[in-house]
Amino acid sequence: MKKMLRFFLKLILGFVSFLLVYILGAFLLPKIPVNADVKQEGKTIPIYILSNGVHTDIVLPVKNHLFDWTKNIKYENTIAKDSTAQLIAFGWGDKGFYLETPTWADLKFSTALKAATGLSASAIHATFYKSLKENDRCKKIFVSESEYQKLVSFINNSFQLDSDNFMKIETNAVYGKHDAFYEAKGKYSVFHTCNTWTNNSLKAANQRAAFWTPTDTGIFYHYKK
Repeated sequence: MKKMLRFFLKLILGFVSFLLVYILGAFLLPKIPVNADVKQEGKTIPIYILSNGVHTDIVLPVKNHLFDWTKNIKYENTIAKDSTAQLIAFGWGDKGFYLETPTWADLKFSTALKAATGLSASAIHATFYKSLKENDRCKKIFVSESEYQKLVSFINNSFQLDSDNFMKIETNAVYGKHDAFYEAKGKYSVFHTCNTWTNNSLKAANQRAAFWTPTDTGIFYHYKK
């Protein structure tokens, strides 16, 4: 009995210690800048960092002279099938969260546990927009052609492929009339969240970013005016 109590006590202490270290890391590491001296002068391709207050997307032109996203992410894959959209947002995350948790009230313990521990699959949420307006949760930045190509490559490499085509997830669990889900590479966990992915996309494009962040605030911290 005493051995069992000691075991559970160690387990609890270990969990509390991990939690404290994680919280400390999540507070301090996002403050460490990456590519802090990058300038936007002379760069002409607009992209956006978009947040809903928890989750971030990286938003790019639907098509330009460098790349056309509609070759793999078709307007027809959305309910609206609206071909007038000028922007496309990419968000990476846990597949279970995306498809089974439309609101926080729908969150299941099993879904949260799988997501936190990297036990479930991931998905990319692609959303078309006609335009975006800058605000506290939407930051517009400009990148060069070479930086844009690096960003495109990073996003492309996050998709699972079937005969060179993105694998659309057939589901009714979309968020609106202009979005669709696709199978993605990688595993979501407390160390690699949706915001970590967005932060890594900015790193790949040689843009200002956090050393590591699990939250959206860790990204926007480096884009304060």
